Amino acid sequence: MISATNTPQAFSTSSTNRAKQFLQLSVSAWVAIALVGQWFFASYVFVIYVFPIVTGNLELVNLSKPIIGYVKGDTFGNAALFSHVIPAALLSVGGIIQLLPIVRRKYPAVHRWNGRMFLTLGLLGAISGLYLTWVRGARLSDVGSLGITLNGILIVVAVVFAWRYAKAKQFDKHMRWAIHAFILVNGVWFFRLYLMAWYVGNQGANGNTANIDGPMDIFLSFACYGIPMLIAECVFWAKRQKQVSKTWAVTVLTSMGALVTLMGVLAAIFMMWIPRITQAFQL
Repeated sequence: MISATNTPQAFSTSSTNRAKQFLQLSVSAWVAIALVGQWFFASYVFVIYVFPIVTGNLELVNLSKPIIGYVKGDTFGNAALFSHVIPAALLSVGGIIQLLPIVRRKYPAVHRWNGRMFLTLGLLGAISGLYLTWVRGARLSDVGSLGITLNGILIVVAVVFAWRYAKAKQFDKHMRWAIHAFILVNGVWFFRLYLMAWYVGNQGANGNTANIDGPMDIFLSFACYGIPMLIAECVFWAKRQKQVSKTWAVTVLTSMGALVTLMGVLAAIFMMWIPRITQAFQL
């Protein structure tokens, strides 16, 4: 006699559940990697941008080699610069917390207020970033700045929709837009990681230029947020599917995204952030 647990339908349900468990595991791994990378980046921003303000040695800001960094006498431009980069530390520390289910379930007040902080600072960062790029002239080339410009515009759109759906208590729609807002707010962070991963994979530049307007530079300037947003939509889609093959396909996709992010995080930590932090403390 065949028990209910051995029927084809039971096997199908079990396979589907297992596939979705692995999908969630791959997403969780990606979030964990991003958390490490974000908090290392937050430490870097604190040392390079906050520490100089506290000590009064503002020239240290230029250790990060920005296109236009601290300029003595340029009060408004410097204010725009600091209002753009310093919130990045808070966004890096607080943003990833919004993705943790345990925070949403057990600490809803933290999730709400941290979310408001994230969306507000994300909006401020987008506006100040557009000002620095097109008014202050902090760009290496016009073509190479198009991707980051679209990124800034999309941040405004995502923040408005995430906030709107939260106020309307349409939490499924809010989550979708909040995740897209998280990706877009961290677009420049993703760009650094993918660029570093590309350099490591190629053992140097390949399709890149000093002005960040080579074919690969331009592609990554759009892909740095476009690809993670596409993968996020694939995950939403996979969670609604009953076919195991579709879920596994998206699991492979998210696993590849996690691996590329891990490569970029490690490269950025050891080749970019730690050397500059060390240099700052030696001065």
